Amino acid sequence: MAKRIIILDRMAGPRLAFRFALWADVPAARQSKYANPTFTSAYKDASLGEQTALQTGTVAELVDDVSVEPGTTVAQIKTLLETRWAAFQAEVTAENPWSNYGTFWDGTAWTNAGVA
Repeated sequence: MAKRIIILDRMAGPRLAFRFALWADVPAARQSKYANPTFTSAYKDASLGEQTALQTGTVAELVDDVSVEPGTTVAQIKTLLETRWAAFQAEVTAENPWSNYGTFWDGTAWTNAGVA
C-alpha cells in the first residue's frame, strides 16, 4: 500500500505540533505538468520508486504542519491528518490550472488546447 501521510517531525513549542507530508495521485493527463526530475521529497526515507513517482509527476507532495491543543488524542490527530489528505487529493484531482494551456490564436481563429 502506498504512503499517503508521513509524519516528518515534531515541532517544539507549547502546543503539540507536527510537520507532515501528504502524497496524492495525479491524474494521468496532468502528470507531465507535475513532473520535476530534480524534485527531492521532504521524506528522506522515500524509496527509489516513491522518489521516481514524485519526480515523474504521478504523485504530488505537499508539506505542511499542524498544531493541536494539549490533550488532543492520537486518534484525533490521525483523523485530522486524514481529512487534510482527502482535501489535498481532491484538490489535485479537481484543480486543473492547465485547462487552457497551449490554446492559441493564429490571427484568424482560436484553437483550443489544454490538458484534461
